[in-house]
Amino acid sequence: MTEPHVPLPPRPAATVMLIRDAPGGLNIFLMRRHSQMEFAPGVIVFPGGGVDDRDRNADLVELGAWAGPPPQWWAQRFGIEAGLAEALVCAAARETFEESGVLFAGPADQAVSAANSIVGDASVYREARHALADRTLSFADFLRTEKLVLRSDLLRPWANWVTPEAEPTRRYDTYFFVGALPDGQRADGENTESDRAGWESPRNAVDDFEAGRNVLLPPTWTQLDSLAGRTVADVLAVERQIVTVQPLLEKRGDNWVFEFFDSDRYHAAREKGGSMQWPLGMPK
Repeated sequence: MTEPHVPLPPRPAATVMLIRDAPGGLNIFLMRRHSQMEFAPGVIVFPGGGVDDRDRNADLVELGAWAGPPPQWWAQRFGIEAGLAEALVCAAARETFEESGVLFAGPADQAVSAANSIVGDASVYREARHALADRTLSFADFLRTEKLVLRSDLLRPWANWVTPEAEPTRRYDTYFFVGALPDGQRADGENTESDRAGWESPRNAVDDFEAGRNVLLPPTWTQLDSLAGRTVADVLAVERQIVTVQPLLEKRGDNWVFEFFDSDRYHAAREKGGSMQWPLGMPK
């Protein structure tokens, strides 16, 4: 007798859609996961990752290392409790810095409205970035040592997706943020999880998926589709109503198929670019 499938509990995670102005709209920073990664190899992703104990215990507000909308504001937008909201914003800023070198922070002794209130060249914190990535340093300790504050006002809430219950290896409750590249900073994609990174228009990334030149999971495809044709100002001005999306993952023949609110369009693009099996392999 087959044992019933017991879904794994989803782990809270944060991912950041990093955007900048470009001719005709905006560009977004994208990374491709290494082909040897255990989970979702070869997939195009945004910077991000799971919330860990360093984020949960950061206490940035209590330490005075937080500027911008408080955790309660984020909690209301995402429909969660304030403690988790604080941890998610911390994880969003930390992961973005670790994976792209972009730092949503500013000097602790500067007013948020001051012209120099945002870090201009984050490369000066290269050693701390490596220490954050190998988990020998917490984001809270980094900010305190460098006399910085997390700038939550540089981020916006955008979406919330939960990994389907049928996924047998790992599940995430992922909260999507969007943020503009701060003046003077650059995104480099120097991390251990990706083999390619760079700026691209959302429409080009979606078109490449339809042409079979990349692999996009439904959450990434949906967010790129939602950003196509917008400017940075458009995106930052949007008041998003966050509705949790948890796709179904159903077995059809030898393949697994995602079902969600826009899955017909997604699968039409997927099939046009060549059949994509799950678990995922590299694009053809």
